[in-house]
Amino acid sequence: MSSLIHIDYIALFLIITIGVIAGRIRFFGTSFDISAVIFVALIFGHFGIMIPKIVQQIGLILFIYSVGIQAGPGFFDSFRGPGKNMVILGSGMVVVAGLLALAIHWIFKLDMKLVVGLFNGALSSTPGLAAAIESNSSGLISIGFGVSYPFGILGVILFLRFMPLILRIHFKAAETDYQQAILHKNPELLARNFTVQNDNIHGKRLGELEIRKMTGATISRILHKEQFRQPEENTILYKGDLIRAVGTKAALKKIGILIGKETKQEIPRSGEFGSQWILVTNKEVVNKTLAELNLKENYHATVTRIRRSGIDITPEAHSQLRFGDKLMVASTKGNMEGVAQFLGNNMKKLTETDFLPIVTGILLGIFVGMIPIPLFQGGSWKLGLTGGILLSAIVLSRQGKTGPIIWNISGPANMVLRQLGLLLFLAATGTTAGKTLVSTIQHYGFLPIALGAVITIVPMVAGWLVGVFWLKLNPLSLLGILAGGMTSTPGLSAIETHSDSNAPSIAYAAVYPFALVILIIISKLLGQL
Repeated sequence: MSSLIHIDYIALFLIITIGVIAGRIRFFGTSFDISAVIFVALIFGHFGIMIPKIVQQIGLILFIYSVGIQAGPGFFDSFRGPGKNMVILGSGMVVVAGLLALAIHWIFKLDMKLVVGLFNGALSSTPGLAAAIESNSSGLISIGFGVSYPFGILGVILFLRFMPLILRIHFKAAETDYQQAILHKNPELLARNFTVQNDNIHGKRLGELEIRKMTGATISRILHKEQFRQPEENTILYKGDLIRAVGTKAALKKIGILIGKETKQEIPRSGEFGSQWILVTNKEVVNKTLAELNLKENYHATVTRIRRSGIDITPEAHSQLRFGDKLMVASTKGNMEGVAQFLGNNMKKLTETDFLPIVTGILLGIFVGMIPIPLFQGGSWKLGLTGGILLSAIVLSRQGKTGPIIWNISGPANMVLRQLGLLLFLAATGTTAGKTLVSTIQHYGFLPIALGAVITIVPMVAGWLVGVFWLKLNPLSLLGILAGGMTSTPGLSAIETHSDSNAPSIAYAAVYPFALVILIIISKLLGQL
C-alpha cells in the first residue's frame, strides 16, 4: 500500500478525494469546500509524497484562465457610474492588506515568502497564491497560506454575519432604499395598452411618427377592427386602434400624450401574431447591433426588450448583442421561426464547451507573459505565466468574439474548468510545502496565525468605516463590497442569509474582478521581494 501511494497519479487522486470529502464537513455553518485539498496535501508532503511540478503548472494555467474569463466583462463595467466608488473601496481594502503584510515583514522580521502566503490566506485568495508561487516557488508561501487561510474564511464570514447585528441594521429599510435607487437608474420595463385618439396620429405611418425616438417605447402589437397588424414602418394607425407598448413608466407616459389614453382593454393574442423569448447563440450575430441585423425589414419582427444577466434592457438601434442574450421578439408565427433560426435559440450550444478558444487564449496569454516590459531605471519586468494568462482572458472575455471564435465560456463549463485547475494546483502545491511545514511552525510558533488574522480583520474594519461615514453606501451594497474586496465567495454566501435582495451580489460582482487583479499584482510584487 505504501508503494502505491508513492505513485504520483495515485497520490494525486487520493489527495483530491480525501480533500473534497474533508471540504464538505461544516464548521459553524460553513465549510472549506475544495480548498481543503491543500491541507490534505500538506500532510502528504510532510511524509515525503510529492506531486510533479507539471501538475501544478497545468492546474495554475486552467484556474487562472477560467478566473479571467469569468471576471472579464465585470472588470471593465466596474469603472462606470457609481460602481467607481465600489471599485475604489474594494481595491483599497486589498492595498491596506498588502501594506499590513509589508509592515509585518519589517516589524516581526518574518521571511517575506511566509508573509506573502499569510497575505493570500488572510484574503482566502488561491489566485493570489498561484501568482505568488509563480514568482517564487518557495514552500514557505504555501505554508503561510495554509496557516492563515482558515481564519481568512471564518473571519470574513463571522464579521459579515455579526457586524450588521451588532450595529442593528434594518435590512428591510435598506432593501427599500436600494430598490428605489435601482429603479431610478434602470427603470422597470412595463407593457401597457393604449387607444389611438390623437387626430394628428390618424392615418400616419409608424415610420413617420418615429415613436421609439420620440418616447423611448416600442410598439409590439396593433389591433385594427379586430384584425392584428404587424408593427412595421409602413403600418398605418387609425383612431380607435389598440396598440401595446413596451417601455419605462416615463416612456409610456409619453405614449399616452402622443397617441391616446391608456386602456384596460386587452389585446387578445392572435394565432398568427405573438411574442416570445429567443436566445442568441448564433456566432454570426454576436457583437452586431440591432440596426445591422435589421429584423424588421428581413423578418417583420420587433425586439421589445433584451435580457442580459437577469436585467432587462431597452433595445436601441445601436444595442450590440452578446452570446447568451435573451430577446423578447414580436412577430408573426411564420416569421418567428425564421428569427429563432437566425439568432440561434439553441440552449445546447450555450452549454457546449469549445476547447479551441480555450487553448488558443491560453497560448496567447503565455506569449503575453513573456513580453518584457521596460522599467524606468533600466531592466525589464514580465507579467509571467499568471499575469499574461489573466490579462489575455480578461481582454478576450470582454471582446466576446473574434471572427468565428467565441471566447466566452458558459457558466457551468467555466466552473468545471476552474475547479479542475484549482484541485490540481492545490494538490501539487500542498505536497511541496508539506516538506517544511513542521519545521516552520517549530521556528515561528503560532505568531503567523495571529498576524494572518490581523490582515483579515483590519481591511474589513477600514472598509466598513469608509463605506458608512464617507461614501454613505447602502448597507447591503457595502456588505457585498466587503466580501468582494476580501475576494471571499463564502463571505457573500453568509450575507445572503440576511436579505433576499440581490444588492450584495451585484456589489460583489462589481468589486471582485478588480480586487482580484490588484491582489494578484501585489502578490507577484511581494513574491519577488
